[in-house]
Amino acid sequence: MEPKDYTVVKIEGEYAYLRDDENKDEEDLFIAMALLPPGVDVGTRLHYEMLSFEIIK
Repeated sequence: MEPKDYTVVKIEGEYAYLRDDENKDEEDLFIAMALLPPGVDVGTRLHYEMLSFEIIK
């Protein structure tokens, strides 16, 4: 999977919905919070690359 930037749009319990910043028409990505860096909240921007997420400042 190629590098992408996402925004957390919703958190439900232990899962988050991520929206692709470039393709907002695509279905949101549903992912376990355990796979995301600590401190993630709604509105947090994330960069995905090499099977890991990091917070974009």
